[in-house]
Amino acid sequence: MPYSLAIFDLDGTLADSFPWFLRTINDVADRFGFRRVKDEDIEKLRHASSREILSHLEVPLWKLPAIARHARRLKAEAASEISLFAGVEAMLQTLADNRVQLALVTSDSEANAREKLGDAAALFSHFDCSASLFGKPAKFRRVIGRAGVEPSKVISIGDEVRDIEAARNVGIACGAVCWGYAAPAALRALGPDFLFHQMKDILNICLGQDWPEKPTCQLPLT
Repeated sequence: MPYSLAIFDLDGTLADSFPWFLRTINDVADRFGFRRVKDEDIEKLRHASSREILSHLEVPLWKLPAIARHARRLKAEAASEISLFAGVEAMLQTLADNRVQLALVTSDSEANAREKLGDAAALFSHFDCSASLFGKPAKFRRVIGRAGVEPSKVISIGDEVRDIEAARNVGIACGAVCWGYAAPAALRALGPDFLFHQMKDILNICLGQDWPEKPTCQLPLT
């Protein structure tokens, strides 16, 4: 079915921030006293949930707010290093042209998000930013209420396990992109409604065009 509201994540979904994250994470680890990420850990962590990642890195939950604030400051300083994925602007413009409301729910600040999006920020009707690691369900509900859209007409699009979990929590459709932080196999294991391999897949699903035979785009388990 066509959707009336698409709620996007930012990092790993619209913005190619994973390389920046890998360059930065160990400096953050040293500052806040959790385990550094070794090269051989990266692929394992891409298959893990947020809670499993926190456990592996031995991150105390009480430190998460301070870590998040610090990460936002670092992202603001590195804004020029983080670009949008190819095709994002055209995809967002096409959705907006077809009267799909766009919303952004992210752990980053709204200022950082708008800077990363550039001119495309004007296409978004709703921003709900600075989400805590597990705070997306409440923000999804708030955005849906502001948009005045039935949950059956809403789709969440993200790149992590927690994005799928948040969408399930509020009873909306969830699509997962396979070019972000989590490995496609980890996303598929949770059974999202859709796995997106290309930007055009998002358009096909959100606008009800070229509907696939099965409700999940078929991708290799890598």
